[in-house]
Amino acid sequence: MLSYILRRVLYAVPIIIGVNVITALLFFYVNTPENMARKILGEKNVTPSAIENWKQDHGYNLPPFLNVKEKGLSVVTQTIFFQKAVPLLWFDFGRSDRNNIDIGSEIKTRMWPSLAISLPMFTAGVFIDLFFAMLLAYYRGTRFDISAVVFCVMMMSVSTLFYIIGGQYFLGKLLKLFPISGFDTGVHSAKFLILPVVVGVISGAGVGIRFYRTVFLEEVSKDYVRTARAKGLSEGKVLFKHALKNAMIPVLTNVVVSIPFLFYGSLIMETFFSIPGLGNFTIDAIQSQDFAIVRSMVYLGSILYIIGLILTDISYTLVDPRVIFE
Repeated sequence: MLSYILRRVLYAVPIIIGVNVITALLFFYVNTPENMARKILGEKNVTPSAIENWKQDHGYNLPPFLNVKEKGLSVVTQTIFFQKAVPLLWFDFGRSDRNNIDIGSEIKTRMWPSLAISLPMFTAGVFIDLFFAMLLAYYRGTRFDISAVVFCVMMMSVSTLFYIIGGQYFLGKLLKLFPISGFDTGVHSAKFLILPVVVGVISGAGVGIRFYRTVFLEEVSKDYVRTARAKGLSEGKVLFKHALKNAMIPVLTNVVVSIPFLFYGSLIMETFFSIPGLGNFTIDAIQSQDFAIVRSMVYLGSILYIIGLILTDISYTLVDPRVIFE
């Protein structure tokens, strides 16, 4: 197991470097430092000297990848790529282009509000989706199952914005059960988190229930389930004891790969509910053209995705003894 994990981590290294290089190409060639300066300083009445001063102050005055004016290692080190992109490999995110804040400190601070909303939303969503999916699998082919599937498709067809705005209007404005938006620290944050968690669970229920229902229906049609029924086991015991256990690999694939992204937050949810998390941080950076923050969040997202894939593979051994890592 340890050797397998080590191999997977080593396989991830070239992927991470590739993401870093491609991101640098997009930011330093497609979107040149001159364009960055114009967008941050303002498109109108920006003088060439102001652009050069901004580039000098933020370290964008160097060549992108190779500095032919230098000698030795300085040919590589005295470049924008080495100064801005390479430090991301050891999680040195640097400072933002617009207001010079420390990006690493902001990520550490904003990670907790993102977890405060995404963790309960994720946990409640998984249990609710699994419960209703198993219920539909138990009553498969009945009017209840068909009606529920149609309702799930209807829920999937509605934009997340509808649930957010509808939840804010009915539960926040009309019924005044929860604050429409905002955030607080400590126990006082609970009243601000209930509404986005409820909206998040409801908006994702259609997709989750349909996916897990398909997984369970595939299991109940297999030979071992028919054998269990032939031995006289009840339908509930067959479904909840045997089928559930054997359906855990696709369930874990969907669940575990999502866990690292709990730190990343929800871009839309945090923006509409004014949650000061990483999702809101990313949206603000895109709107303000702060490319240093956007680069950092793209890199962080790739790291989290790779961690999710490794955790998924490891979790397979917990539910399926047939999975052997050599």
